Amino acid sequence: MKFVFLLTCLFTVQTAFAQDFKFGKVSKAELLETENVLERNTNAAILYRNQNIKFVYIEDLGFIQENHVFERIKIYNKKGFEFATKKIRLYTGEGYSEDLLRNLKAYTYTLEKNKIVETKLEKTDIFEEKISRDWKTVHFKMPNVKENAILEIRYVIQSELLSINDIPFQKEIPINKLDVKVSTPEFYNYTTIVNPKAIYTPKIVQSSEPAKNTIMRKKHHNARSGNLTSTIQDSVVNYSYNILNSNLENIPSLSNEDYVDNINNYQAKLIMELKSIQLPDTPFKNVSTTWGEVTKTIYESSYFRDQLIESDYFKNDLSQATAGITDPVEQINSVFDFVKTKVKWNGLEGYNTDLGVKQAYQQGVGNVADINLILISMLREAGLDANPVLISTKNNGVPLFPSLSSFNYVICAVNSAQGILLLDASEPFTSVNVLPVKVLNWQGRIIQKDGSSDWINLLVKEVSKEIVSLNMTLNPDLSATGIVRSQFTDYSALTFRNRFKSASQEDLIKEVESKNVNLQVSNLDLEVKDKSIKPVLLTYQYQLDHAVEEIKGNYYFSPLLFLKLNETPFKLETRKYPLDLNFPTSRKYVVNIMLPEGFEVESLPANEKLQYNDTEGEFTYLIKENGSTLQLVITLDLNNSLILPADYKQFKQFFELVVKKQAETIVLKKV
Repeated sequence: MKFVFLLTCLFTVQTAFAQDFKFGKVSKAELLETENVLERNTNAAILYRNQNIKFVYIEDLGFIQENHVFERIKIYNKKGFEFATKKIRLYTGEGYSEDLLRNLKAYTYTLEKNKIVETKLEKTDIFEEKISRDWKTVHFKMPNVKENAILEIRYVIQSELLSINDIPFQKEIPINKLDVKVSTPEFYNYTTIVNPKAIYTPKIVQSSEPAKNTIMRKKHHNARSGNLTSTIQDSVVNYSYNILNSNLENIPSLSNEDYVDNINNYQAKLIMELKSIQLPDTPFKNVSTTWGEVTKTIYESSYFRDQLIESDYFKNDLSQATAGITDPVEQINSVFDFVKTKVKWNGLEGYNTDLGVKQAYQQGVGNVADINLILISMLREAGLDANPVLISTKNNGVPLFPSLSSFNYVICAVNSAQGILLLDASEPFTSVNVLPVKVLNWQGRIIQKDGSSDWINLLVKEVSKEIVSLNMTLNPDLSATGIVRSQFTDYSALTFRNRFKSASQEDLIKEVESKNVNLQVSNLDLEVKDKSIKPVLLTYQYQLDHAVEEIKGNYYFSPLLFLKLNETPFKLETRKYPLDLNFPTSRKYVVNIMLPEGFEVESLPANEKLQYNDTEGEFTYLIKENGSTLQLVITLDLNNSLILPADYKQFKQFFELVVKKQAETIVLKKV
């Protein structure tokens, strides 16, 4: 059965003028435009985007996918210059020829002395970057970009893959007009859905369309040479295509919000999965797969399972790393720390090895799979039950269909008396059950030695803590002096280490002093244990001038001084997307205040307890007076790291009350 899918937009905003969307036909009216009709405050907009995906038949190769893309982008101001940098993702994986980028043409158009000037993107400005074993990007920055400029980019991606990448209906900036067409041979049956997480959802209408004649392209040499642009003979054959069309206008931007896991998870896009193949005179083939089959395919690859078998290359080092250690958890930590030191990450992700474990070990550098498969192999050799876990990182999104591209990362899981312990040795500051934040993406797929697999939860359950001890002496000149001691554990420690890994003592002092213009910090000491399982300890002395404010004979000061929250980080009135805080946290302040001689308390803030959604969030404020000293214990616990849009208003109000409570002052008077 043949269908035509017509997508109609819910928005009916009229554009300001008729536009010619042929490549190179940029008008003065478009260049003179200073704001977008749909979103007046946007920094850039896509005036027109055309994507046409079709399959052509080439002898010796069969059907080749061609993805034709053309974009015309308007830059309104300097903040919009970021959209002049482009990255095109290409597949380079095993079993197929590389995706080929063909016919890339790009121009920047500007209006100078009332004349349209075009600047061409030169080949010397186009670069390739390997991002994993299976993928690379071609990236470039458009030339001569100015305010009110227009960019035009056109290219074709040729691929032997039958899988079709997600087709976007929405971008970070508004789209005035979008045309999408996908033509698939009747031999290939695809399941199609529009991203169910998207807020903007076009309406889909189906209708039938008669069969069309199709050009079959024949070549006289093997196209696997990498040159798919040489001479081609054409002949007409009669088989039909299934057509998907969309003609949309005035598509709103995919507006980003703070604390979003991956904005593309909420993008309006068409997702297509190859379900079955029925070629002429061949049996019907069901290619719809399951997560178990995908996992098995990955596991049985020579770049995966075979890498877990080798062990001769590390046996001597393993004996030294575990010498004299009998406790399994200590063995795990010892091997884990050894691998982190022995093999450094080369910046490439992926679940397939890049160099191969033996070569990566010998060279001391490898991709994520090289490193973590070495770790698994060494732990197994030490007699521990270690297994790989396939993951889709936050940048890779949450996959809706099982496919090889659903995963892009692998870590290690160890079964122990304490339960399953998760490890990633590719980064220096991770520890047991403290992974890079980028991999905390819902769930992973753990693979047992026999190739069977199952889902494993990646959500963090343990609370990461920041405990702050603030000792304060108030002086007769209304300044405050004292010592601050801070301790960071688990993910709070990981965040601190990653943020300040290259910071000097002077940098840290400046960071603390930036919290208040009257603050002076001295004798700062940072204790970062070699083992990442240990907390980070930060201690410093301080002097804060004008810590106490005199108003009509009374003296006011905040008991948290420069450590209090001055404003809520959650400023949006409403949210479209969930708020992702990555991991549960607890922040506790223990404050001891020595009052100056000749002063006494006039009034204290009331003790208070605030809650969000029962126990998902809790703030407590306890203060008591003991002669010339005051003691406070202030805690903020966030036990749920994912806040849904429906709960955001209540969460925002909770945080506003926390900020308001921390702003309350202690009032003193002279005796």
